[in-house]
Amino acid sequence: MRIHPLEALKKNPFVLAPMAGITDHAFRGFMRKLDASVVVTELVSATGLEYKSERTRSLMSFDESQRPIGIQFFGEEPEIVARAAQIAEADGADFVDLNFGCPVPKVVKKGAGSAMLKDLPAMQKMLSACVKAVKIPVTIKIRTGWDHASRNAVDVCNLAYDEGITWVAIHGRTRAAGYSGNADWDFITDVKAKTKIPVLGNGDILTPQKAVSRLKESGCDGVLIGRGALKNPLIFADALSLWKNEPLRTDLKRNYAGIFMDLNHAIRAHSQEHITNIQLKKFAMWFSTGYPGASAFRKTIFQLKNNDEVLSHAIDFFNSIGTIEQEDTSHEEFLMGGHG
Repeated sequence: MRIHPLEALKKNPFVLAPMAGITDHAFRGFMRKLDASVVVTELVSATGLEYKSERTRSLMSFDESQRPIGIQFFGEEPEIVARAAQIAEADGADFVDLNFGCPVPKVVKKGAGSAMLKDLPAMQKMLSACVKAVKIPVTIKIRTGWDHASRNAVDVCNLAYDEGITWVAIHGRTRAAGYSGNADWDFITDVKAKTKIPVLGNGDILTPQKAVSRLKESGCDGVLIGRGALKNPLIFADALSLWKNEPLRTDLKRNYAGIFMDLNHAIRAHSQEHITNIQLKKFAMWFSTGYPGASAFRKTIFQLKNNDEVLSHAIDFFNSIGTIEQEDTSHEEFLMGGHG
């Protein structure tokens, strides 16, 4: 049974941000169990779907435990993106999310992603085509603008409202900024105050406390958390408890060894062996951030070939940290990569 994403936000406003190469079937299911509200797939090429790419099709995989689930598409041709939206609807997705924020050159040079922020008439055609093509909600994700001199998020929100879009998620940086500097939450707050459409804020939410404060101070209808979940998978559960003024959940395995073992099971159930190897190493690296010996641990784990060895080494490390508090590592560059 489909779940409307706006209804889900009323109960839990903390959304897992779509991240390329990260928010796959396994990770979305894993984070839903740890109290992420709405989840969205990684970026899916509408053109790849049009040409029946099996790899593209596999990115759309989900199961019932992940509801409400959105399929995120990018593309430059309204008709092709609209047909992709119809496929997502036929698959049972709860909503379709259109990406107008991706800054990657290979996406932008074709006129897709954040390039659409420079051409609102083209965006209007895209929105109109997709809303008319499906009965499920359509949402969009944008940046504040193409560059600082052309920050037009208010205009985009007004356009989206007129076209029947369900919400606009705003990453608080321009396309020109990439992932440098700080997300401009003052700008997001201003946009929210000036528009009628529901707005979700995104950018630099690395702790549960920051998730709650950004939500309250901005007036947004929800916040997207991306990189914060890569170093602290309990960020959603703890943010939800803080938001509700409730004690932190005690039923969770509040140790990274147990958490990582759960993630291992999820990855192995949905990934081929070589992908499992890559994913286990990546998440072990991210989860270790801020703990003593993390640097040496990361160097060692990437030299391991066997998946069982990777798992064993990770579990040994996470058992060794005990109840040590995780340090603030927001300055570390490897966590600043372009993940959505």
